[in-house]
Amino acid sequence: MNGFASWSERVTYGKEIIMKFLRTLVVVALAAGCAVQSSGQADRRPQPQPQPTAGTPTPSNKKVDPAVVERLQRVMIPLMAKMNKPLAAKDVKVGIMDDPHINAASAGNGEFYITTGLLEKANDDQMRGVLAHELAHDDLGHVAKAQRLGAGLQIGMVLLDQIIPGSGAVTPIAGQLISRSYSRKEEYAADKHGAEILQRAGFSKDVMVNTLTWLNETEGGSGGGFFATHPATGDRIEALKKG
Repeated sequence: MNGFASWSERVTYGKEIIMKFLRTLVVVALAAGCAVQSSGQADRRPQPQPQPTAGTPTPSNKKVDPAVVERLQRVMIPLMAKMNKPLAAKDVKVGIMDDPHINAASAGNGEFYITTGLLEKANDDQMRGVLAHELAHDDLGHVAKAQRLGAGLQIGMVLLDQIIPGSGAVTPIAGQLISRSYSRKEEYAADKHGAEILQRAGFSKDVMVNTLTWLNETEGGSGGGFFATHPATGDRIEALKKG
């Protein structure tokens, strides 16, 4: 049995207005047993059904593709383990938003968001580069700083109690995160530290260089996606090459 066999996904779909689009949000709890008591001790009582309101997700029982879960495990775990402040799989949730643009964001506290565009268009190394960059933002305190500055826009919660008793809710700021830009200085720092995380995990820093180059070619002129919230220039790529 391989290391991924003990992992399980717990997901919920919800609809949420993010910027000008109606998105579907899937939440993947990465580690088995992190929120569900497996010995029958979990509260099995019927949960009250939330009344949907404008901009509030309505949960359903759809399942995420197991291959997507396995891929997230394979890509993220080695990187999470090599952060300055390592994240354990049991403490991580990944929200998947139905958006064709390539993008990702961190909400802090082990919550990350990626788009279907990233999942569909990126190979594993490109996904590593994007996620290493987001992990670096979290590791360097950029997410906490943004939250202190008020990035807590209430746009509706994705309630997980319907599927994972006692798990609570994902931070209701995904839309704010996806529409937020970091400073130029923070982007340079996240590029550099993301490359360090990749190297600690046994990958070349060229993964980050190649990822930024690919993103520039793929999304640079689209007016949306990663570079709408993570401004990129040739200078950033050159800085990584020289660093």
